[in-house]
Amino acid sequence: MDDVSKIIKEIKAGQIKPIYFLMGDEPYYIDKVSEFIEQNVLPEESRGFDQMVMYGKDVTIQDIIAAAKRFPMLAEKQVIIVREAQELAKSINDLTAYVENPQPTTTLVFCYKKDKLDGKLKVTKALTQKEYIFNSKKKYENEVAKWMVGVLKTKKLTINPKAAALLIEFLGTDLSRIATEFDKLAIILKPGDEITVEIIEKNIGFSKDYNNFELINAINNTDIQKAYRIIQHFSKDPSANPVLLTISALYGHFKKILTYHALTDKTKAASALKINPYFVKDIELGAKKYPMKNVAKVISKLHQFDLKSKGVDAGNISHHDLLKETLLAVFEQQKH
Repeated sequence: MDDVSKIIKEIKAGQIKPIYFLMGDEPYYIDKVSEFIEQNVLPEESRGFDQMVMYGKDVTIQDIIAAAKRFPMLAEKQVIIVREAQELAKSINDLTAYVENPQPTTTLVFCYKKDKLDGKLKVTKALTQKEYIFNSKKKYENEVAKWMVGVLKTKKLTINPKAAALLIEFLGTDLSRIATEFDKLAIILKPGDEITVEIIEKNIGFSKDYNNFELINAINNTDIQKAYRIIQHFSKDPSANPVLLTISALYGHFKKILTYHALTDKTKAASALKINPYFVKDIELGAKKYPMKNVAKVISKLHQFDLKSKGVDAGNISHHDLLKETLLAVFEQQKH
């Protein structure tokens, strides 16, 4: 992420800001920036005296300001890191005066996770004007795949596109969880190794054969037997394979097909659909099997099944029967 690289580069060059307000719905980069500040702004021998961690649920804005106005004991600066700063949301505007006139010998870091400041607040305007805000945004699936490549490069590893898609299927776009799994694999694998679907299944515990990714492939290829084997496997352990997630995965796939149909320039499908170019062929195949009007019918049906999975007009339908109904409705709309 360019903003992260810029912050790190500035800190290394000694251009350290008095405030870093790290906020947003992607905690991974918030953690990375705050960890870098924690480990690099002060020399190690000074951290015990001039570095402090506070928690938003345990302090007030006034407590933080009072600590920030103190002078360092040994180093030229002191570092104060406020974790769980989102707990201070109701009183965060009280920080405005300090933002406008911060203590130059203090580096104050706020870790404001899973949320962001209201743009109308005075404190937000003050932080923005001084360029103290860093907004950590969630990544799209195609961005996560690119991020994986960059992270693994630092570990001298690679990953094939299908393995990357499988990780996203099971872990979503949670960068912290994915990074943790990469750290584990880096211990096991040798430099130059490629992470494959088999490696993920063996070391992380996901089935390479029974997952929503393979279910969508079976539907795309009109492999009815394989599709039914997968949902039968899902039905054996509903808690590990929630029907809601399966319907959501199917909905996402058909929504991409619908978008693909509407594109005037199909060569730009990867960027328009926000997917890895490797998987455009799967959407193309789906578009051949499902005309636009049929895709619309599938999406409508999936919406009904989504409501059923949440208990709306579901009666006593079982996990297995709901999945069977879903597959039947999907296959019925294929062009023969």
